[in-house]
Amino acid sequence: MGYGLGVALLAIGLILALAVRDSIEAIDLTMIGWILAGAGVLVVVLTAVQLNRRRRSTAVTRHSDGSRTVREHTDQEPPAV
Repeated sequence: MGYGLGVALLAIGLILALAVRDSIEAIDLTMIGWILAGAGVLVVVLTAVQLNRRRRSTAVTRHSDGSRTVREHTDQEPPAV
């Protein structure tokens, strides 16, 4: 999944919803278009959220004397894709 899939679904959906006037018996092309457009928007939003989420890791070290050290690390920049 990615921006390309989201944009493609959005474009196909909007074409079906707004530009196609043909009809197929028992199939509503306008509704299918709106569903595809909504799915495209959802894919774009989920891709943006996933790529902009901060990556966080926690490391716990246990020492022989019973103490432990907790180290947390948060990446400031998202990884390059």
